Amino acid sequence: MAEPQPADIPEDAPTGTAEDRRAAAALSSLDTHDDASADKRDVDSEALGNAMKNLGGGKQKEAKKEVESKKVKIDMKDVSLLAEHLELSKPKVTELLKAHEGDAVRAMKAYVSTSA
Repeated sequence: MAEPQPADIPEDAPTGTAEDRRAAAALSSLDTHDDASADKRDVDSEALGNAMKNLGGGKQKEAKKEVESKKVKIDMKDVSLLAEHLELSKPKVTELLKAHEGDAVRAMKAYVSTSA
C-alpha cells in the first residue's frame, strides 16, 4: 500500500527516480501524440484535397483555351488552300487556323517554321 504523502508536496509532483520521470514523460507524450496526429491527418487530407483540385486544373485550362479558339471565324477557302498546299487534313488545318486567329499567312509561316 502507498504511504501517505506529506502536505507540502503537490499530487502532480514527479516521483524521485529518473526511471519514473522518464515513464511519466513517455505517458504524457503519448497523450499529446494522439492530438497531434489527428491534426496531422486533417492537414494531410486538406493537402490531398488541394492536390486533387490542382490535378484537374490543367484540364480546365486546356478546355478554356479550346473554347476561346472555337470563337474564331474560319474561312473555308483558307482551309482548302492550306490543306492543298501544306498537305494536311482539313481538321488539322482548321486547328492550325484557330491557333492563329484565322490568319492564313500566319498559320502557314508557323507551320513552315516548326516543320523545318
